[in-house]
Formats: sequence, C-alpha cells, structure tokens
Amino acid sequence: MKMSRLNIQLPISLKAKLDALRAHGTTSSGFIRSLLEREFKTGRHKKHV
Repeated sequence: MKMSRLNIQLPISLKAKLDALRAHGTTSSGFIRSLLEREFKTGRHKKHV
C-alpha cells in the first residue's frame, strides 16, 4: 500500500498521551492510523469521501 504523509498539530496534553503509548509498544502513527481506519469502517463517513 502506498503511503502519504500527514502533518498535524496537537495540544501538548494529547501529544503526551500519544508518547505514553510507546511504553506499550504502540507508535503514534499506528494508533492514529487504527483510529481512522476504525472510524471510516463504520460507514458513517462514506458520503464525505
């Protein structure tokens, strides 16, 4: 699968929570990717894509 980069800004408090996931073996990118995949899989957003 060809990937594309996305740069976003987050509040420091959210970034700290993402950084804490590292201790559990989850990267920020992997976590955000899984959230987006799960959200779009529900079908609620098909009309916007």
